Amino acid sequence: MKFFGENFLFKKGRQKKPRPLDPGEGSKDTDSSAGRRGGAGRKHGRWRGRAESPGMPVAKVVRAVTSRHRTSRRIPPTPPPEAPGRQNLSGAAAGEALAGAAGFPHGDTGSVEGAPQPTDNSFTPKCEIVGKDALSALARASSKQCQQEIANVVCLHQAGSLMPKAVPRHCQRAGKMSPGIQWDDVRAQQPVDGPPVRIAYMLVVHGRAIRQLKRLLKAVYHEQHFFYIHVDKRSNYLHREVVELARQYDNVRVAPWRMVTIWGGASLLRMYLRSMQDLLEVPAWAWDFFINLSATDYPTRTNEELVAFLSKNRDKNFLKSHGRDNSRFIKKQGLDRLFHECDSHMWRLGERQIPAGIVVDGGSDWFVLTRSFVEYVVYTDDPLVAQLRQFYTYTLLPAESFFHTVLENSPACESLVDNNLRVTNWNRKLGCKCQYKHIVDWCGCSPNDFKPQDFLRLQQVSRPTFFARKFESTVNQEVLEILDFHLYGSYPPGTPALKAYWENTYDVADGPSGLSDVMLTAYTAFARLSLRHAATAASPLANPLCRFEPRGLPSSVHLYFYDDHFQGYLVMQAVQPSAQGPAETLEMWLMPQGSLKLLGRSDQASRLQSLEVGTEWDPKERLFRNFGGLLGPLDEPVAMQRWARGPNLTATVVWIDPTYVVATSYDIVVDAETEVTQYKPPLSRPLRPGAWTVRLLQFWEPLGETRFLVLPLTFNRKLPLRKDDASWLHAGPPHNEYMEQSFQGLSGILNLPQPEPAEEAARLHAELTGPALEAWTDGELGGFWSVAGLCAMGPSTCSSLELCKLTSWSSLFPDPKSELGPVKADGRLR
Repeated sequence: MKFFGENFLFKKGRQKKPRPLDPGEGSKDTDSSAGRRGGAGRKHGRWRGRAESPGMPVAKVVRAVTSRHRTSRRIPPTPPPEAPGRQNLSGAAAGEALAGAAGFPHGDTGSVEGAPQPTDNSFTPKCEIVGKDALSALARASSKQCQQEIANVVCLHQAGSLMPKAVPRHCQRAGKMSPGIQWDDVRAQQPVDGPPVRIAYMLVVHGRAIRQLKRLLKAVYHEQHFFYIHVDKRSNYLHREVVELARQYDNVRVAPWRMVTIWGGASLLRMYLRSMQDLLEVPAWAWDFFINLSATDYPTRTNEELVAFLSKNRDKNFLKSHGRDNSRFIKKQGLDRLFHECDSHMWRLGERQIPAGIVVDGGSDWFVLTRSFVEYVVYTDDPLVAQLRQFYTYTLLPAESFFHTVLENSPACESLVDNNLRVTNWNRKLGCKCQYKHIVDWCGCSPNDFKPQDFLRLQQVSRPTFFARKFESTVNQEVLEILDFHLYGSYPPGTPALKAYWENTYDVADGPSGLSDVMLTAYTAFARLSLRHAATAASPLANPLCRFEPRGLPSSVHLYFYDDHFQGYLVMQAVQPSAQGPAETLEMWLMPQGSLKLLGRSDQASRLQSLEVGTEWDPKERLFRNFGGLLGPLDEPVAMQRWARGPNLTATVVWIDPTYVVATSYDIVVDAETEVTQYKPPLSRPLRPGAWTVRLLQFWEPLGETRFLVLPLTFNRKLPLRKDDASWLHAGPPHNEYMEQSFQGLSGILNLPQPEPAEEAARLHAELTGPALEAWTDGELGGFWSVAGLCAMGPSTCSSLELCKLTSWSSLFPDPKSELGPVKADGRLR
């Protein structure tokens, strides 16, 4: 990125390094989510950023970074007590030695057999730790417990005691066991041996999208099948909703235990193995196949078609392989590297050898397995399974390879079909952007969400498929409507809410700890704005009856979408009427007000389609996950531009704060095929609260302009803001400098107003607390959001308020597509 035509270097220690947004192509393997090994591609000491484009990388952004510290030290050992025979340990015995070394009880080694338990041990390595990966992990791990675990794993590995050297192979055949099954083979009307198969669905869910989960369950449910749901330990709202859901059906159960599972972590495999054992031990659940699904999956064919297919192939296991040569897969997947999971992170600790004697395979971690194979994996004392469990305890993305490798080397190897019966929407250009590097020391890939233009892929007939992924209703719900119609026909005329979608972002049972200070500030301000609107919008006669005071914090907040467009926030708030009357609960709809101005007139200038600023940029789906763009003084905003195709151009982006300080400026080069460009400037914080402006110019002629709000905070650490906190949090950056280089010389070119009045207002605002601060916050928020509606949960003193259950935008309005009712005569819900 150019700063005024010159490559601008920040001095070490003054500026935060900008986040590299190098897309990278990652692995080309068909169904593996591992990407490349390192981080983003750094050349000659600078990051080369890229615009988002489905074709060639085109918009080049040259970023300056501070030098990166390289770990080049050794950690000397603390001699451990002698452990007789330790050097000869292998397999499960090594796990037990690790448990003892870390202070864990036996069986709780952090392996697939059990989760690590807390220990009071301080960090004391048992050996001299060498190797840059291990030293880097120790330097970055945040807890002593995690450091101790890493040190114990590394010491055992350096001693040759952690990994199995060789694993027995029982399969008598070489190469792939099955070329796959074609549609022509299964569509013929053949008699089915035995009764129709019954399926155990394992639903692995997290987040807050309960309505999408219900829609999935409604689509796959049949009274002859079984449903076991594991909810991530961090997703308490979803867990409460799922427990309530399961009470309605005898064949739906929720795992009575919960784990924190991270992308690529050993915890995911541990969760699957424990769930499989649970499913095998539920009385009267006589299932034949195990199918795992997430809430972002959806069926592409009916239950009848799936049951018929599996009934004809009741002895087959369906797993998708990587489709590449094995040595390349092993390198891309990181199977030749040692990993350990702790502190909700997968740490890369060094190199290792693949055990001799077996064929290692892998691909997708979504599969369809027979009950007999699941029993073998869970219950067998076969050394093949025991030693592979040990190997995959310290493996990145173990669920993408463990079941493949066990099956291909087991006596049941001939049951493998190289097809997991899914369609996955891989787009490596967009999906392989190292988006998981904050939780794993590897560059991973993730599939894209399906859109309506992808529907033909869902109908592919080259191989049998019954499910697809991924779908997200916050990204696109229309494709689910198309798929629903294709499977089940249309809903009856007049069915409500088919184009609406609601997703909870806060529930009172979560407590305020689930809210950031920005969200807490915004939601309470939304309630005050809405109640003032209710009082002023009522007729003079009804006005006293429509005055309310908020009671406590909001009870819930939802995102609201209609026709795949974000419509705003819905805030549920307990209120007390100013007139005599009982407490009430109102729901309020706050809608964002657009501030984009497109100003260019030339062919080049007309390429600009939109200009947005926000946080939580998703480079894969190319949208801001922080819907509505609520951000505060300590956030790190990103500016994003969407372009139509057209002539090449170079544009200048200028950021202007509320006191007309030019915070930063940089150039972006936009080539002919570029569709999206984005950049996060490394601005010093705190950002000054108030209305900011981002301008886009070409040769200093305006192309477009947008405004965004840095919200003044009424809370700090969940408590009302105190004056000593306000004086720094709302005062802007030190010395009024957002960057080390000043851009204030541009104020004349940009025709900015004289700053003195705005500076004086900002100085006074920075001292505000209590009701005066709330008034300032409400005024700023009201410039970017409008009250679009209010409704009441029950009878209200304000007669102009409609009941929420009759109000089409309300989260309490009927939503048949995501509502579960009684089982129908055919055994289904849909």
